[in-house]
Amino acid sequence: MHHPTYEEKLTSRRTTALFVVLTILFLALAIWRWMAVGWDFLSVVFLCLSALFLFYVINYWMLVIRVTETDLVLKFGILSWKLPLEELGVCRLDDAPAWVRYGGAGIHFALVRSQYRAFFNFLEYDRLLIDFKKKRGMVEALVFSTKQPETIMGILDSVRQETHTTPSL
Repeated sequence: MHHPTYEEKLTSRRTTALFVVLTILFLALAIWRWMAVGWDFLSVVFLCLSALFLFYVINYWMLVIRVTETDLVLKFGILSWKLPLEELGVCRLDDAPAWVRYGGAGIHFALVRSQYRAFFNFLEYDRLLIDFKKKRGMVEALVFSTKQPETIMGILDSVRQETHTTPSL
């Protein structure tokens, strides 16, 4: 059984710019609050939010999509999702409503049409939706951005067909 391997690396200037703006905004608010009243709960919250978005700038710089002989691996910085190919269900273009499609970049989770999904995405690229044969915790499907949806769908469909036609002993 030979599966084609595939690797794609995506970056997003828009997503990075958004996170940089949010980092600067919350840092400015923390400094403003600190100068106005000193360190209080709200100035610490603003500083923490600035640090969180700085982490986003660094961690969500690049999405790496890798299909190996055995797994689909999505990696955003230090965070990754590894799914064995035999656990893949149907793979198709994501048809989520606009509020979900533009509701976040990076890694997030949402209930869409009664299906709990994990998202690894940037806002401006096509996205694939892969149903799981069996839930992983609460998650029933994985959605991720790609510049090459047809290529990845072809590879994953060939893997699915191969696993359905391989005789079991």
